[in-house]
Amino acid sequence: MKKIRRRIRFYGRVQGVGFRYTMYYAAQTYGVTGWVRNCYDGSVECELEGSERDIDSVIMEVEGARFVHIDNLDVKTIPTEDSRSFDIRH
Repeated sequence: MKKIRRRIRFYGRVQGVGFRYTMYYAAQTYGVTGWVRNCYDGSVECELEGSERDIDSVIMEVEGARFVHIDNLDVKTIPTEDSRSFDIRH
C-alpha cells in the first residue's frame, strides 16, 4: 500500500481528555508513525504517516474516544518522511 503523510489539526474538546494518548495507542495498533501535540490555542495537531486506510482508522478511533468531541479539523497532505515511530510531543 502507498504511504502518505497528513498534518491534521483538531478543534473542539480535544485537550485534557486523553486525546494524545488515545491517538498514540491507535497509531501503535495500526502501524502509523508520526507525532501528536497540544497547541496553545486549545487545539491538537498531529502528523500521521501510513496507508490512507490506517490513518483513517486512527482518526476514527480518536473520534470515538470517550470525552473527546471534535468540532472541526484541518487536513493537509504533506511529503512523507519515513518516520519510524509515533511520539507524543510536549
